[in-house]
Amino acid sequence: MLLPAGSLVVSCQSIPGDPFDSAELMALMARAAELGGAAAIRANGPSHVAAIRAVTALPIIGINKLGDPSGVFITPTFESAVDVVTAGADLIALDGTLRPRPDGQPLRRQIERIHHELGVPILADVDTLDAGLAARDAGADYVATTLSGYTGGGTPTGPDVELVRRLAAAVDCPIVAEGRISAPADVRAVCDAGAHAVVVGSAITNPTHITTRLASAMSPNWSTRSRP
Repeated sequence: MLLPAGSLVVSCQSIPGDPFDSAELMALMARAAELGGAAAIRANGPSHVAAIRAVTALPIIGINKLGDPSGVFITPTFESAVDVVTAGADLIALDGTLRPRPDGQPLRRQIERIHHELGVPILADVDTLDAGLAARDAGADYVATTLSGYTGGGTPTGPDVELVRRLAAAVDCPIVAEGRISAPADVRAVCDAGAHAVVVGSAITNPTHITTRLASAMSPNWSTRSRP
């Protein structure tokens, strides 16, 4: 199994326009994550996957974000999966929600083609229990809570521990917790709820996000105070 039980996966993804938005810098993030004990890396796009593959032998969960971010855009088609597998990904993560896919194909068909033609496992990013059940029925090898809180309505402040718990009780494959996991207590909570592995991204690899969170805890007049 590419993701043994108890694996910490570090998501080394950059945001367009961010100072760290380069394949080379994400490769350095991946090396640092490996030195810190990461068991796998999640990365976006062929160039970033290739750069990370060049510096680590850890398993890479490859994604390819394409199209409209308000819909299905995490590895939305078979062709988008081909590009990241060719670049060195060992496992493909894709949108496993119940929303219509941009190519009109059912999720089952995309998973079948990736399994048979590319020979790599599938991690389905879902938002609900029903989506997790459907993704597993369609052939997903792992189910992740990545999209909980991002497909409609408000976004919770912390990880969806309850969804992890419900999926772990209902789905006969490993459950991966992802989304808004930012502290050791969050990691422990999702593991106790039944997560097989845990993905952490912004709390490790996005300095701008980390700084913003910490700065927001300062007093309201922080910006007017003199600084060393």
